[in-house]
Amino acid sequence: MVSQPPIIIIGNGIAGITTARHIRKRSGAPILIISKESRYFFSRTALMYVYMGHLKWEHTQPYENHFWKKNRLDLLEETVTEIDPEKKKLTLSNGNTLSYASLVLATGSIPNKFGWPGENLKGVQGLYSKQDLEKLEALSPSIEEAVIVGGGLIGIELAEMLQVRGKKVTFLVREKSFWSNVLPKGESQMINRHILSHGIDLRLATSLSEIIEDENGRAKAIRTDKDEIIPCQFVGLTAGVRPNIDLIKDSSIDTNRGILVNKYLETNLPDIYAIGDCAEQQEPVPGRRPIEAVWYTGRMMGETLAKTLTGEKTAYHPGHWFNSAKFFDIEYQTYGLVAAHPTEPEIHFQWENPAKNLGITIAFNKETNEFIGINTFGIRMRHEIFDQMLTEKRTVLHVVEHLNDCNFDPEFFTSYGGEIIAKFNQEFGTNIRLKKKSWRRIFANLITN
Repeated sequence: MVSQPPIIIIGNGIAGITTARHIRKRSGAPILIISKESRYFFSRTALMYVYMGHLKWEHTQPYENHFWKKNRLDLLEETVTEIDPEKKKLTLSNGNTLSYASLVLATGSIPNKFGWPGENLKGVQGLYSKQDLEKLEALSPSIEEAVIVGGGLIGIELAEMLQVRGKKVTFLVREKSFWSNVLPKGESQMINRHILSHGIDLRLATSLSEIIEDENGRAKAIRTDKDEIIPCQFVGLTAGVRPNIDLIKDSSIDTNRGILVNKYLETNLPDIYAIGDCAEQQEPVPGRRPIEAVWYTGRMMGETLAKTLTGEKTAYHPGHWFNSAKFFDIEYQTYGLVAAHPTEPEIHFQWENPAKNLGITIAFNKETNEFIGINTFGIRMRHEIFDQMLTEKRTVLHVVEHLNDCNFDPEFFTSYGGEIIAKFNQEFGTNIRLKKKSWRRIFANLITN
């Protein structure tokens, strides 16, 4: 009997593994997952906690090692070097070839490099992969001073990691304020203050010019665009990521910044799909970016594609945007769309408690009062409630009235709903009253007036 070619998934991140899991729930088709980074799927967001000593490596793996065999998910630690779409074959770095029934490209992201002199020296790296963590750990004993380049989420994570391990950290942010292309002005400035309060030397409006080499081919300092020399033994390059599409750059698969896909996550070639960080939507949802390198979109793409690969062709619908992060001690959540620099008719209501590093920004349409999105800092909120409010196109008045229902903090945490609603009434001349928290509404996932 001739064996059936498998569905092959290149990449074992959240997108690839979600696809495999959901195919298996719906089908007995053979599945092969190929990744050189690691044999088993791990939580990429947990890398920082391994370095800081909060977790062991095995704690980053959501599934026991026997899970894969039990579910007939074959794993291969190898590198794919070539794709032959006509013969539906892959070539591996060891020279072997594999046939596929369907091919899923879930190759993720790689750190950006911008041609800085010295960017390939020893002691210069990003933080994305398991191998990046291993290199950083090996270098750590010789690091006293570190420079982080790039003011995004990976940058602040790396700054915290090094600071916790006793390293002196200088943080270069090209913009005039941290993450100012994402956060409204007041929020960005709050994070600036918070970074500085943790002993990080934050250099705003400062860029990297070059990395200076020592006699052993290792970084010994950097030069800024202000011609300042900063000594260091480590340079973290965290100026964003780009889709990892090097594998297909010489193939007939259409690309732009990422691998171009339609709403069904199909490439231009039959039986080849792309998902996760490496996929670029040809027709993105209005207000959304064509490439969204976040955990939840990778998971949703995986669930969607699994349906298509098991006979139920399904379009990808990402739902309402949400994301979360941590800036040292401040937890951040966002639901819907909150523009860093709003244009009419979008308007923002902001409340902040600077002493406790708490704050919210609510975005709404000033003409219709329709709720557009919310950012929260230091106050945990319920995702499912905001998701429903956005779906039902609730007004900002409704949202503010029901802030107690939205709050996910434990019962005995201080509630700031009264302060928030008082400021809202003062700014907009309203007379809204905060509704008492209702577990019935919460558990029913239905908020009524």
